[in-house]
Amino acid sequence: MQDLQLWGGCEYTVNRVGDRFFDQSIRSGHHDRIGDLELFADLGLHALRYPVLWERVSPHHPGQNDFGWSDERMAEIRRLGLQPIVGLVHHGSGSVYTSLIADSFAPGLAAHARATAERYPWVQDWTPVNEPLTTARFSCLYGHWYPHLQEEDACWLALLNQIDATRAAMREIRRVNPAARLVQTEDLGFCHATPPLTREATFENARRWLTWDLLCGSVVPGHPMWARLAERGFGPRLRAIADDPCPPDVLGVNHYLTSERLIDHRITRYPGVGPSAESGGRYVNVEAVRTVPGALVGIEALLMQAWNRYGRPIAITECHNGCTREEQARWFLQVWRAAQRARAQGARVEAVTAWSLLGAYDWDRLVMTDAGRYECGVFDMRAGSPRPTVMAALLRALVRGDRPLHAAILDMPGWWDSDRRLWPCASPAPPSCPAAVAEPASDLACAQMDARPILVTGKSGTLGRMFAQLCDMRGLPFALTDRQVLAIHDADSVAAALDRFEPAAVINTAGLVDIDRAEAEPELCFAANVEGPANLARACRDRGIGFVTFSSDQVFDGAKGSAYVEGDSTSPLNTYGRSKAEAERCVLDINPEALVIRTAAFFSPHDVHNFAVHAVEALRAGRSFTATQDNFVSPTYVPDLVNATLDLLLDGESGIRHLATRGRLSWAEFARRIAMGAGLDPELVDPVEAASLSLPAERPADAALASEHGQLLAGIDDAIGRFLRDYPASARQAC
Repeated sequence: MQDLQLWGGCEYTVNRVGDRFFDQSIRSGHHDRIGDLELFADLGLHALRYPVLWERVSPHHPGQNDFGWSDERMAEIRRLGLQPIVGLVHHGSGSVYTSLIADSFAPGLAAHARATAERYPWVQDWTPVNEPLTTARFSCLYGHWYPHLQEEDACWLALLNQIDATRAAMREIRRVNPAARLVQTEDLGFCHATPPLTREATFENARRWLTWDLLCGSVVPGHPMWARLAERGFGPRLRAIADDPCPPDVLGVNHYLTSERLIDHRITRYPGVGPSAESGGRYVNVEAVRTVPGALVGIEALLMQAWNRYGRPIAITECHNGCTREEQARWFLQVWRAAQRARAQGARVEAVTAWSLLGAYDWDRLVMTDAGRYECGVFDMRAGSPRPTVMAALLRALVRGDRPLHAAILDMPGWWDSDRRLWPCASPAPPSCPAAVAEPASDLACAQMDARPILVTGKSGTLGRMFAQLCDMRGLPFALTDRQVLAIHDADSVAAALDRFEPAAVINTAGLVDIDRAEAEPELCFAANVEGPANLARACRDRGIGFVTFSSDQVFDGAKGSAYVEGDSTSPLNTYGRSKAEAERCVLDINPEALVIRTAAFFSPHDVHNFAVHAVEALRAGRSFTATQDNFVSPTYVPDLVNATLDLLLDGESGIRHLATRGRLSWAEFARRIAMGAGLDPELVDPVEAASLSLPAERPADAALASEHGQLLAGIDDAIGRFLRDYPASARQAC
């Protein structure tokens, strides 16, 4: 058996909602970037799932084909030595002149398949219809996509039309290329159930195989699904399919953390989750990973089920986890190893596919709207062009057989393997509260110390504590230190601490943060904010470990007239800003591989010492709250800042990066937004001129931050909403 192959795919769904077509290739910008293909090839991919979609080639009239875009890209794929797996319909319903339930669907797709095969006769692997059963359910059982039906008969009709379309398409393709292979994809999971719903679960577990069973011609009398379909009048079509089957040459298994489901009759246990659309109000359908204590079936067992059922080659044709960097990589590595174990048991698993190479848009809302919610993929698209993440390094390592970057971290359990995965309704014990940061029992806080930790300085500060909390939640080993353990201004203390902990990286959150105090004590400010980071940068450089430190919007004078980006010249107005500007220069001169994060005006629900907490407490008490109306900033939500910083650290980024919540507000407007979000009176906010406060340190009038590398943090209203959700409703002491 040949080695396990790495395949890839960029999310290219074109689904229809009402009269709108949602095109992921346009959303990601891939439509206009042929250079992406070379980036994909450089990962070491053997094959690439790629679209020549019916909806794109002949969108308006049958036979009026425009292959121009596809011609250019298919030629480049061939030049790069990639093996394309051509998709013709991907979660779509065909062009505007047909639909999943129309008689024209199958012959229309067959005509498109013939034209495409004649255009590219060298292509061997084809997926005429991606996930027929899933598409039928979403379109005709749940009503999410066109034609927006909620009828079981319509679902079966849509499924059979897609199966007939696949058979007819492959017939036409093989007339051009007799060696063409059908790589038939479908979501593969498992349905768990509470005892009263055992019968329903048995039905769903039989239904999950229907795409492959139909193509193999095995849905005949005696098949678990035969009677249900035949009694609805589909018997003749089932017989016709069985008499002329089109067995897949490769079973394409698409499996996600959400593919295993639980159906539960105890609807009230799941606040905010409504009954399943197909249940008639009888049960909810939720992710088993969040609700089923103990072991799930898992991808390895599912692969063996598919192998034992069909005895045909298998490929995992979608593997993606829309989560933090290390969890994305952990999931892919876990699936890769499961495929290898299945191969060791005799299953012919050909490949694992890194799906969503460019990420995906609005799949958390089932691509029913254009909300702009982005899930990062192997490449991060938020800068407008693909930026490789740690996933790219992992894929290259797997192809070469090398030890992955951050291997010890990736070998640690993902959230789906921990007790905290369970919702409160399923957990035997209360889940850990993300709003609480436990006090360390000694002079440092440590977690997951089997791997080399991320050493975080600044135990007493908002930022350091948030790093500890989120490292713990993300399963990242960390050590949180105070100045007794690591005094950053003392080079000997720095060396001793690094020798003691042997960290994988250092994140410096220590330093003097009081802008007005810095004016009175400049020597202290420069010792804390310049000498300390320089010591750390030098020690990390000498040991070959990563280093992150933080700078500020105060390095700018506020006179630009628009948001500052990384390349803008610094011109600080106050001592604090001068210390940060000097620290940036020193750190990057000493250690060019360091990552310097400029941020601004951060706020958090987990610490009382920030503007947002002071504002909400005053407003809830009915007190007036004074804030300047002529100083503009980009208020930054600390949990988002910390998560983005950890992602960039794992990705191996360096240099100066701006991380600030998207939005430019005066302090007074920030307070008003908080008031409105909390349902309080915004008139209690008292806007004043900055000069009236007679502050010791001059502030830049407009220090809003943007980025040349794309916006990684959410918008300000989204951040304020989460701040208010997580901040205690009344008690300051709850923080």
